[in-house]
Amino acid sequence: MACDHKKVLELAKAGNWEESHALVQVHGDELSCQIHGYLHRVEGDLSNARYWYSRGNSTLPANSLEEEFERLSARLR
Repeated sequence: MACDHKKVLELAKAGNWEESHALVQVHGDELSCQIHGYLHRVEGDLSNARYWYSRGNSTLPANSLEEEFERLSARLR
């Protein structure tokens, strides 16, 4: 089953980190890995965030968390 990226981001925005993380962590597609990395940035675990961004064919971004949320959300439009 494909990841519901929109739901994962909605949960993250609402502050439901655990539920958001549980939904995304079982998926390995590029966007799921980047969202997973974003969640670890929110958590403050930058080494884990770097790992997940790398799995998502990206690098740890230098933007703010708000900017990264918007960048990831824009990929769903």
